[in-house]
Amino acid sequence: QVQLVESGGGLVQAGGSLRLSCAASGRTDSSVAMGWFRQAPGKERECVASISKRGSSTYYADSVKGRFTISRDNAKNTVYLQMNSLKPEDTAVYYCAARSVSRVVSTTLSDYAYWGQGTQVTVSS
Repeated sequence: QVQLVESGGGLVQAGGSLRLSCAASGRTDSSVAMGWFRQAPGKERECVASISKRGSSTYYADSVKGRFTISRDNAKNTVYLQMNSLKPEDTAVYYCAARSVSRVVSTTLSDYAYWGQGTQVTVSS
């Protein structure tokens, strides 16, 4: 089993920045792809960003391209999501997720075997 714990969420004004962290523990395996998802009230959970094993391949949703950056430190078993120029529509619960064996990025929820508990991000206008 792998446990994922997110941190770094909070309340920020529009235009501000936050950095989310996701620490993995348990049967950690740094050779899998990781992702950040978010879910706003009344909406489906969506993939915001995903990163491959070594970080050489990344995916970003169109809505966050140029504003968010996903990165990872495999020595620390940690994945980050740097969020800049935040907008009110970025308000959501953000979840970290890990694939079970694959090293390839994915935007599909069912491809991810492990999930964190989520961290709230609220952007005020």
